[in-house]
Amino acid sequence: MKELIERIKTDGRVLGEGVLKVDSFVTHQVDPVLMTQIGERFAECFADSNITKVVTIEASGIAPALYAAQFLGVPMVFARKSKSLTMNEELLTSEVYSFTKQITSTISISRKFLSAEDNVLIIDDFLANGQAAKGLIELCRQAGANVEGIGIVIEKSFQDGRQLLEDMGLKVVSLARIESLSNGEVSFLKEDA
Repeated sequence: MKELIERIKTDGRVLGEGVLKVDSFVTHQVDPVLMTQIGERFAECFADSNITKVVTIEASGIAPALYAAQFLGVPMVFARKSKSLTMNEELLTSEVYSFTKQITSTISISRKFLSAEDNVLIIDDFLANGQAAKGLIELCRQAGANVEGIGIVIEKSFQDGRQLLEDMGLKVVSLARIESLSNGEVSFLKEDA
């Protein structure tokens, strides 16, 4: 997606091998105009998939997932990384390792928000090793929901996350595919159609 790639070029910062900081427009401060374009693009890519729910993980996946859900006209559900006092109903849970934070979290979604009748689009801000998406897929499968595809804002194509998801038979659409972050420079692959 041209607008996203240009924004990464101008405002993204390489912090070392494997780490791209996009906190001024995606992961901390959110650019609503860019997120609107991202959500609309995901909705276009999955328009024929009969999506009934968009699922993500807190916190940085919420903005792109919400805009995608808006354009698809369906609810957005996010997995929590910590249980709140009000989450007392039966929970779907999975373990997720975060590449950026170097920690494992237990994520959860209330069973009342996902069911076997749902066709799910999973959205996340980054795809690195695929563990967040894999955890969300596991939650959906526990509910009997069908995962129609995965929408990724920024993919680190030099890591094995895409291969993991494609090996599971899932459609992956990444709006910006990073080939390398070597020498402090971002180089891109062609985006998914």
